[in-house]
This record gives sequence, C-alpha cells and structure tokens, in this order.
Amino acid sequence: MTQTAIAVDDVRKSYGDLKAVDGVSFTVAEGEFFGILGPNGAGKTTTLEIIEGLREPDAGTVHLLGTSPWPRDTALLPRIGVQLQATAFFDKLTAREQLHTFAALYGVGAGRVDEMLELVGLADKANTREDRLSGGQRQRLSIACALVHDPDIVFLDEPTAALDPQARRNLWDVLRAIQERGKTILYTTHYLDEAEILCDRVAIMDNGRILALDAPARLVRGLDAPTRVILERGSLTAADAKALPGADDVSEDEVSLTISTREAADLLSALADRRALAGLQVRTATLEDVFLDLTGREYRA
Repeated sequence: MTQTAIAVDDVRKSYGDLKAVDGVSFTVAEGEFFGILGPNGAGKTTTLEIIEGLREPDAGTVHLLGTSPWPRDTALLPRIGVQLQATAFFDKLTAREQLHTFAALYGVGAGRVDEMLELVGLADKANTREDRLSGGQRQRLSIACALVHDPDIVFLDEPTAALDPQARRNLWDVLRAIQERGKTILYTTHYLDEAEILCDRVAIMDNGRILALDAPARLVRGLDAPTRVILERGSLTAADAKALPGADDVSEDEVSLTISTREAADLLSALADRRALAGLQVRTATLEDVFLDLTGREYRA
C-alpha cells in the first residue's frame, strides 16, 4: 500500500493584506513526482518553505513522513533534501569539495560524493571550482548537495529557472533519475510544458490558492479543448478550410492558416484527400490552456 509522504491541510500565510497562501491542501504519495505550478507571485515558494519547515504557517498543518516540520525537528532533517531558488556555495571549493563539505555535515562517507557527481553528470567537472561552472552545471551541483545524504523527500524550487533550453533538458534527465531511485519529489516551476512531461500530478496555483490538481493528462482531457491544425498560408483558402468536415473555426495570419476542430480524424483525412498536408502541424490542448480556462487570462511566467 502506498504511504503518504507529505500531507498539507488548509495552510495559510499572510503578509499584511497579502494572502500569500490561502487555504492550500494536498497530499503527496511516497515516490511521487508532484509539481506546484503557477506564475511568479502565485504562492509556490512560500508554500514550499512552509512545508520544508523554513516558515511558520499562520494556520493549517503540514506533516512530512508523519512528522510536523515546524518547529524544526532535527530528527526529520536528514530525511529531507532542499534545493532553494538560490544556492550559496562555499567560496573557492571545487565541485567535489563542495559535496564533501555537505556530506560531512550529515556524517556521510566520501564514496557517496562520487556517486552523486556521476548521477548529476558532473564527474568530469569534479575538480572544477564552483564559480567556473556554467549555470546548468551549478544547478546540478546544487541538486547533488541536496541529495548527498540520501533523503527520502527532495524539495526543488524552480530548479530550471534561468537555464537555456538545452540545460533545462539535461536537468530533466537528472530529475527522472532521482525519481527512479524511489525518491519523493516536490517541485515548483513556472514552466508548464516541463511539468507536463515530468510530473505524476500537478497543482496549479494562482493568488495563493490551488485552482486544479490532478495528473497533467487528466487536467488537459477534462478541458475538452479543440485540436488546432495549422497549415502553411496558401495551401488552402479560408473559405475552402471552413467547408472541410470537422472544421469548427478558421483563422488566418501572415504565415499560417489555423483550423480548430473536435473531429481531428475527419479533418486530417479531408486535408490528405486535398494533398494539403505539407508543413502541417497539429496542436492539442496543454496545461497552459487549462490555466487560461481556470483564470480567464493567459499564463505569464
């Protein structure tokens, strides 16, 4: 039977008139990759810091592995690993020396250090000073520091923020490898596409509240949004597109013609009959569409 690793019940935190966290509740199962999504200012980081025991909630309860993280419980600390938005490393130490230092704080043997460097893809940078690593490499080192004591729960606060697309994807491999080791991951991000790929379940937050919570695919399916078929402009006239079976709406700009449909198979078959498939793109709904439907506004990171 799957056990609950994290239980959050009606947590609230205000700063003056600002309700940073406004009645948040959810549970995370052991071994689950759980994402908290939302734009900047949604309350993600404050929620995470309360769960980690870094902030005291105004109301509500949190339990990690059956224990309250506030007040600070020193017996709980070795069982959690925390990677913050900004990590302060020790000056002038190499990647290996950084990890040795963090490992020593937990009484972890030196053999674990090389294992972590291998896991996060930094074995070849072990003797490179931290300040000479790239942004993506520093993020991976930060995650290795959070994992060096082999915690049961790993907290990652926007680990791919400010990384270039290639560095983000390299870090995705690291995050998948962490989950494959059976770790529970609680992760915040404002990249909806990333969460759609990585997370078992997601909670979409805005203005301190959870607007929706489920597996990404179920959230998207529940939206019942149309499929968009995008053609190169000139491959079909707007009038001809509107006459196609399954075409619900047609729009056109300077470079493309877009057909919205809820009968994609019929529409694509008709386009194939007309040899109008060159350059065709098919786009289904995404978590960004779910956010738009929930809030009535476009998502902005």
